[in-house]
Amino acid sequence: MSELESSSGKPNLTPILDMVFQLITFFMLVMNFKAAALDTSLRLPVVGSARAVDAQGQVSLLILNITKEGNLNVYGQSRTVESYIAGEAQAELLAARQKNPKLQPGDELPTTVVIRADRGTEYHMVHRVIEACQQHGFRNFALKALNREEG
Repeated sequence: MSELESSSGKPNLTPILDMVFQLITFFMLVMNFKAAALDTSLRLPVVGSARAVDAQGQVSLLILNITKEGNLNVYGQSRTVESYIAGEAQAELLAARQKNPKLQPGDELPTTVVIRADRGTEYHMVHRVIEACQQHGFRNFALKALNREEG
């Protein structure tokens, strides 16, 4: 920096911009994208014995929002059950192979599937989702409901 610039009174913004860039990067890395997967418009069933989901040491959760019509609602968009679950299973298999390279398609995936179905969803629609998950290697399930005190 020349002597003329330092005496003109213009602030050096480089350190501030560097700090702002680092803060933006930090918040992008720690942002919880799973919370965005929750469909808050669903009316969950109310059960007196409902508890929080226990991931049992699982590293990942797959959250499935099922509407009254039996469709999956993913980030506000309706998706077909079979194609979405097949894509998620492929992604989970690739991630799980980093820890266990011997894992093959159809083997049990180390993921808990959290099913959030609307109160009005018929059972056969939920069962169709569970069967599709099982065909693609998902074996651990949690059904989400509200406790009486929460509802």
